[in-house]
Amino acid sequence: MPQELKTAVRFPGMLGTSIGIVSLLLTLAACEKQEEKPKPGPPEVLVAEVAQQNVPVVREWVAQLNGPVNADITPKVQGYLLRQDYQNGFFVKKGQLLFELDPRQYQAALEEAKATVAATEANLARVEADVARDTPLAAQNAIPQKQLDNDQANQKSWQAQVQAAKANEQNAELNLAWTKIYSPIDGIAGVANSQIGDLVGTTTKMVTVSQVNPIWAYYNVSESTFLSFATKVTGIISGKVSRNTLKSTPVEYIQANGEPYPQKGEIIYVNRAIGTQTGTIQMAAEFPNPDAVLRPGGFGSIRITTGVDQGALLVPQPAVIEVQTDYQVIVLTPDNKARFQPVKMGDRVGANWVVTEGLKPGDRVVVEGIQKVQQFAAAAPELMKTGGVPVVAKPYVAPVTQAAAGSN
Repeated sequence: MPQELKTAVRFPGMLGTSIGIVSLLLTLAACEKQEEKPKPGPPEVLVAEVAQQNVPVVREWVAQLNGPVNADITPKVQGYLLRQDYQNGFFVKKGQLLFELDPRQYQAALEEAKATVAATEANLARVEADVARDTPLAAQNAIPQKQLDNDQANQKSWQAQVQAAKANEQNAELNLAWTKIYSPIDGIAGVANSQIGDLVGTTTKMVTVSQVNPIWAYYNVSESTFLSFATKVTGIISGKVSRNTLKSTPVEYIQANGEPYPQKGEIIYVNRAIGTQTGTIQMAAEFPNPDAVLRPGGFGSIRITTGVDQGALLVPQPAVIEVQTDYQVIVLTPDNKARFQPVKMGDRVGANWVVTEGLKPGDRVVVEGIQKVQQFAAAAPELMKTGGVPVVAKPYVAPVTQAAAGSN
């Protein structure tokens, strides 16, 4: 037993004093142990050199798909719907029967028109016979000339009535034919808006048939971007530049799931005017769509390579620190001291990012270990005033993407 406790047993009044001494000794021992902990060394970071290479300039715009032709199918006559002759959402051919209306009233009207034609033709034949008979008699003064004049007037009247009756017959034939409604184009027919038994008329939109091969992607370009190629468009309109100039620019469509559409398209038109509300001008690109994968109304984006950035500076994207609208990177000095460097960024290119200001070829930037440097700098801010935070630099190796791995 320690001497202090033996004393406390003999003299109970001293027990509290002894415990206090023991606590003080334990506290001093703990402080000595804390002081003995080694200070952390320089943080270990992975660094990459700023690369310089030619980079394609790629622009991207939100786009919406639509068919070149979207035919709203409306009947030309009124009637009750008897039959739907296509399947909703399926392909239809030009001239394919889509709907049938009740034809009975139009069949009856046609029969009436035919009867009227027959009656007027009979009357015309009668007056023509009168003219044929009275013409020589009038020449011989056997009958008054007025009688022949009346016959000839009747002949012209009945000739006009026959023409009118035949026109009515043709109109009745058309009305009867229009009780069968056909597709005006090749395309996909949507879901019918009219059901069997509905009374439909000339204002009823029964269904829409959309041409989908090819399909168009509409997108809006800012006025400043348009001005960069406006001279080409003006040249095409004036005939000084071949129309193939726009078509020779390959266009890529990025689908809503982020996957590129396998077939490339081409620019087919630039709209007439710049929108006063948006300051943009509408353009459209055409894509082959034989399997109808792309559908009207779908959203995606148009991606076009507009040029090449000669000698662009690239850093891995994880090396860039975004602070609201500003950007920084951590640059290493030749003696491996890290300092923060403001930069301006351009386009992202794959796993890299184009730096437009703030770096030069060969600079080394921290890609992994940024948080370690930030914490070390926060703990020792005086280091940033003396050249930077010392670090242990190791080379950064970019991860192999799945696409690259599949190509090996």
